[in-house]
Amino acid sequence: MKNKNTIPSNWVWAMHEEIAAINPKLPYHNLSEESEVSFLPMACVDEVSGNYHLQNTRKYCEVKKGHTSFIDGDIIFAKITPCMENGKVAVLDNLVNGIGYGSTEFHFSRSHNFIEKKYLFYYFVQTAFRKDAQSNMTRSAGQLRVPTIFFKSVLIPIAPLPEQRAIVAKLEQLFSELDNGVACLKKGQEQLKVYRQAVLKQAFEGELTKAWREQQTSLPSAQELLETIKAERAQAARLQGKKLKPIIPLTQAELDDLPEIKEGWKWLKLGELTLGVEYGTSTKSLDNGDVPVIRMGNIQQGRIEWSNLAYTNDKTDISKYRLTKGDVLFNRTNSPELVGKTAIYNGEMPAIFAGYLIRINQITVLLDYKYLNFWLNSHPAKVYGNSVKTDGVNQSNINGEKLKSYPFPFCSPQEQSQIVQEIETRLSVCDNIESTISESLEKAEALRQSILKKAFEGKLLSEEELQITRNAPDWEPAEKLLERIRTEKRTARKKH
Repeated sequence: MKNKNTIPSNWVWAMHEEIAAINPKLPYHNLSEESEVSFLPMACVDEVSGNYHLQNTRKYCEVKKGHTSFIDGDIIFAKITPCMENGKVAVLDNLVNGIGYGSTEFHFSRSHNFIEKKYLFYYFVQTAFRKDAQSNMTRSAGQLRVPTIFFKSVLIPIAPLPEQRAIVAKLEQLFSELDNGVACLKKGQEQLKVYRQAVLKQAFEGELTKAWREQQTSLPSAQELLETIKAERAQAARLQGKKLKPIIPLTQAELDDLPEIKEGWKWLKLGELTLGVEYGTSTKSLDNGDVPVIRMGNIQQGRIEWSNLAYTNDKTDISKYRLTKGDVLFNRTNSPELVGKTAIYNGEMPAIFAGYLIRINQITVLLDYKYLNFWLNSHPAKVYGNSVKTDGVNQSNINGEKLKSYPFPFCSPQEQSQIVQEIETRLSVCDNIESTISESLEKAEALRQSILKKAFEGKLLSEEELQITRNAPDWEPAEKLLERIRTEKRTARKKH
């Protein structure tokens, strides 16, 4: 990031370790083993904002080994991917007894008194700095991390101390206004999520097609639907040469727990409308190859995201994993909040699917793939998924058998098609609004980074604001400031 032409003449470039202690030891001695200290795991540090959550405390004896220690005023910086790229950086304050312990995946910086802590925070939270750190990551124990040597030796543009304070104050003023706008946009996103679920709720309660249903004269009864399902399932199995496993229907107790549905609808298990489910390939994924491999990261908001693809050149038979237009993919393993994501393959390009995904082989004459996808993303389906998933360390899993057991609100194929139209009409408006919000959020973040760039090029403050800093009693060129820090550090070393 260093460019000597981008900072004012009274600024100076300094290595991080010249102006701060990097990952120093706790400065306190003879602490009581029973002393309470703050405990700050990685999950309690927000991204980019500098916010963190100190709801946890531990006894000193419980955390003094195997954790990173810090004190009030320290700047913590996540060194491991993807936390570092996501901007987990914070200036700590209000630690219990002034002491905290946390993840070993933090670097921390204890800046000199002549360096404004928030000034360093804003430098580290820049996207440009994080990209620089990312390009210097090294691999250890299978994980990418920012090495200590980079964090120590990175060059930082240092302004005179009064100017540092003025820059921080100006940034916080500008970002306060920007954050208010961002908060309104994010509130809008949350309201759209609520609206989407309200639409799906009405859809699967039969409310969106109430008027349509009243105009129909030949809709099948629930009993007729059951007979059609049995016949179509048996015929589809014969055509594909499959031997179907029997599906045990929902019990009366299970039915009693489900919401009441419209006349002519029927609660079934999803497996009763399929020829089974299939797991994806375990073939090794490559950065380049002949055939794209859809992985769980490509499933986003009910759609397949066609960026960051993996590929295969596997010469073995992968034909059984080839996707067909209308296939619904289900993400069987992920973090607890993401397991159960789904997407529809619309035939955009030839592709296969990876082992953490499940393909649902729905019987197309019985089950509209869009109707299925919308149901799996509805609140009741998510609640059921949470009730049957198995939890491991940071991962949850829903296997194929549990997926086939999902309760499913079945109605005639004609009504399914109508429901899909009603949902899409309403959600297309949501999509347009959400696209506008996302674009506005991207512009807000670009503006934030532009402001930060100006700040560390010495271009943020007006001439009038700069003159005020120059009149401050402690103003001096940054070169003298840096030399003062060096002198104090030399003196401190001699004393020890």
